[in-house]
Amino acid sequence: MDCNQLSIFAPQRNAYTMKKRIDPKEIATKDLHQYLLGSVAPRPIAFVSTVDENGRHNLAPYSFFNAFSSNPPILVFSSNRRVADNTTKDTLHNIEVNKECVISVVNYNIMRQMALTSVTFPSEVSEFDKTGLTPVPSEMVNVPAVKESPVNMECTVKEIITLGEHGGAGHLIICDVKLIHVDENVIENNRINPHKIDLVGRMGRSYYVRASGDAVLTLYQNVVSTPIGYESLPAIAKKSEILTGNDLGELAALETIPDQAEIDAYHTKVEELGSKVEEYASSLIKHGQVMEALCLLMAAE
Repeated sequence: MDCNQLSIFAPQRNAYTMKKRIDPKEIATKDLHQYLLGSVAPRPIAFVSTVDENGRHNLAPYSFFNAFSSNPPILVFSSNRRVADNTTKDTLHNIEVNKECVISVVNYNIMRQMALTSVTFPSEVSEFDKTGLTPVPSEMVNVPAVKESPVNMECTVKEIITLGEHGGAGHLIICDVKLIHVDENVIENNRINPHKIDLVGRMGRSYYVRASGDAVLTLYQNVVSTPIGYESLPAIAKKSEILTGNDLGELAALETIPDQAEIDAYHTKVEELGSKVEEYASSLIKHGQVMEALCLLMAAE
């Protein structure tokens, strides 16, 4: 490998000129925590119910959470050490004792009750009692589920991975889903309707997002057929200050390049538009006429 090849791996000094530089080793954990949460967002919320060795119920929300496998069905969430005093939470203790939990989802209707369960109540206090949420027996684990949640997933715990010993360090709790209960009212054509389930996600600080209505976007991408790719786009598109990244993505996702006759048909339109070619192409893309936009741009080239 020669020096020119190596240069592509060298730090680009101007790449981050307008961005704040944050070194995790040089910033307070509480501040780093907020930068991470504000950036990795929105995050789904695991509403985790557990039981301790005395049969006492606990319920707590965790937004370091996601699904990581379908076969086997695996969910993972992290119960972090508290930054303020480096203590661990009742959820972690209970799971270490019983290796079971139920993960329920949080929709808009129970958002405020969910937030209340994040309070540090004494271990002997049940968050079900404090919030008015209803514990219902599970079928395959000895942990109650949240009745008001539209989805409950009964889990056994496969493994707990400790990531550190200081405040803010996580414990990855790897859960094997044994049984799922889904409210039939949110199911449509054997799929969950995002508007009906009305989920809530966590942002940074005290911000949340409601994943329904206009917040739900549809974006289909065929992952089997080969798209033409960005490299096939005309220079006028690549250099454009009008076409957005989304516009370029739509063009690059096309599966065929127009033939010369299709391109030639747009020369008259290019002459009519003059300097407005890129604006018109962007409008075509927004109206779903992506191939037409590519023909126009290639004709302008």
